[in-house]
Amino acid sequence: MEQIPSRITRRIFLKTSALAAGAAVAGGCTPLLRKASQRPNILYLMTDQHRGDCFGCANNSVIRTPNLDSIAKDGVFFSNAYTSVPSCTPARSGILTGLSPWHHGMLGYGRMSNKYHLKLPQAMRDAGYYTFGIGKMHWFPQKTLNGFHGTLVDESGRVETPGFTSDYRIWFRQQAPDLDPDATGIGWNDYRAGSYVLPEQLHPTYWTAQMAVDFINGYNKTQPFMLKVSFARPHSPYDPPKRFMEAYNESDMPAPSIGKWAARFAGHEEPPPYNLWHGDLGTAQAKKSRRGYYGSISFIDEQIGHILNALKKRGMYDNTLIIFFADHGDMLGDHYHWRKTYAYEGSAKIPMLLRWPGYFGYNHMRGRNLSHVVELRDVLPTFLDAAGTRIPAHLDGMSLLRLVRGQVKDWRPFIDLEHAVCYDDSTNWHALTNGSFKYIYHASNGWEQLFDLVNDPGERNDLATEPKYQSTLEMWRGRLIKHFAERGPAFVSGGKLTIRRNQILYGRLFPR
Repeated sequence: MEQIPSRITRRIFLKTSALAAGAAVAGGCTPLLRKASQRPNILYLMTDQHRGDCFGCANNSVIRTPNLDSIAKDGVFFSNAYTSVPSCTPARSGILTGLSPWHHGMLGYGRMSNKYHLKLPQAMRDAGYYTFGIGKMHWFPQKTLNGFHGTLVDESGRVETPGFTSDYRIWFRQQAPDLDPDATGIGWNDYRAGSYVLPEQLHPTYWTAQMAVDFINGYNKTQPFMLKVSFARPHSPYDPPKRFMEAYNESDMPAPSIGKWAARFAGHEEPPPYNLWHGDLGTAQAKKSRRGYYGSISFIDEQIGHILNALKKRGMYDNTLIIFFADHGDMLGDHYHWRKTYAYEGSAKIPMLLRWPGYFGYNHMRGRNLSHVVELRDVLPTFLDAAGTRIPAHLDGMSLLRLVRGQVKDWRPFIDLEHAVCYDDSTNWHALTNGSFKYIYHASNGWEQLFDLVNDPGERNDLATEPKYQSTLEMWRGRLIKHFAERGPAFVSGGKLTIRRNQILYGRLFPR
């Protein structure tokens, strides 16, 4: 097969980005230096379906993520970062609005609203930033800007708006008109893994990073930028280039964590559908899936390295605040679960890193792991804080820079998690965690679970029925009852948690 040149054409980038008038050609840019008194650029790196234990600085000795680890070394790693609603669109609503699930209104997977009063890209635009987004947005309508000056989107073949074609697919057709972007043959919610069968320069991970490098190389505006780079992987298909698949051995992959309580989820159809949500497929299959998943993450890490190097070559790195996080995780067979939408660590815990410019100070904090519980709602206030802009009082999120500055006195003691019905009526739950304990309430049948995450990070031992933990269970149950006070009788009635078999996907505060 003919190889695609490693230097991709920039026609679609220049046409769409609104930078064409002044874009400099790569290699011919004058380094753009900024004074310490200026607001920083913001680089907003995001992956999709990336587990919180799948990068090196999370004490994972198998996976290779040197560039992500370098961000952690030059900044901080949040060891208790979570996503309150662990599926794509509600998680992204939390990022977009800085609000908790009840306040942005998405309690499960559905179409997002574009009618929120305050949205992250617009807020940063109002603060004087040039805002641009590249990669997966998962908004509706699909070309909604939500305040961005421009976007280049990769929607993984998803078409929800009539006539929509993603910028990645348009570019793919220009580069390889006779090839199929889905030729690898693995589905978007598939547990199988396999090497990408096309030249790796056609992979959406490569495209996303290269568009970001082009943006940085061509940026010549006077105002600081906020650049969102949102990778569609390691979300399935687990399809890294062959060299990344071969970088790992299945024998080195961690076996799935199987709780003593999880037997109820072991069954599945025969033959199992490739997009199943639960089922014991055996340790060998879980390790095969993880091999492709790890390879996908290492490919992303390499591409993030190219983005960081572009910043350094332009003289922008020292004046750029960098944040990295994911929208949610991936169970990968833990407790016989696959995909996401669950309260368990593989699904709800995410990676989160923050690196700030040197002139911000607090250099003694670099390289630290911070155990305070943080969530996606904290991204928007962090950006406003970095820009020196007032943080609206109605936001539920808090600036992560407060933790860097040591302002921990009023930090939240725990975070709320939940997901409405998705794959099955039984997947309807609420949870609370402080990173040390996790309490889960399954609203469809009243089942409670309690885990000691310090001594049992794999959540193998459910403590909810053990006598010596009854006072702990009651404390966490009381916290959830109090948390539900504003929601009404569908969630709590007569001072007790209610059993709820009907679907409540959108709360009453969702802007319709």
